[in-house]
Amino acid sequence: MNTGHDGSLTTVHANTPRDALSRLETMIQMTGMRLSDRAMRQQMASALDLVVQVARLSDGTRRLTSIAEITGMEGETITMQEIFLFERTGVDAQGQVIGRFRPTGIRPRFAERLKASGMQLPRVFFEEL
Repeated sequence: MNTGHDGSLTTVHANTPRDALSRLETMIQMTGMRLSDRAMRQQMASALDLVVQVARLSDGTRRLTSIAEITGMEGETITMQEIFLFERTGVDAQGQVIGRFRPTGIRPRFAERLKASGMQLPRVFFEEL
């Protein structure tokens, strides 16, 4: 992933964006590479931009439930911030989950890189409704 070329995509089965990072750590450890936990996490933090979570809800549907940005490291911990999330508001008479996918109000750090690449996202895109 971190070979000097921008862009990669993978899937991991996990319950939360934080859990996805933990599972990636486990997979890296299974390769037999001899990296300290800190070095492994630094590599992950520099290679990953986003964790996009899709979950199966209680009604059986799959929904995008979270988009979290990897922001770096604090000590031994990879830091992240949720940019968008699914807010469940209830269940209708047919048992379908009701809710909305909404911004958290946090403007991601990578927005400036997108702008430099010619992709301008309006500030309102990230504002809490």
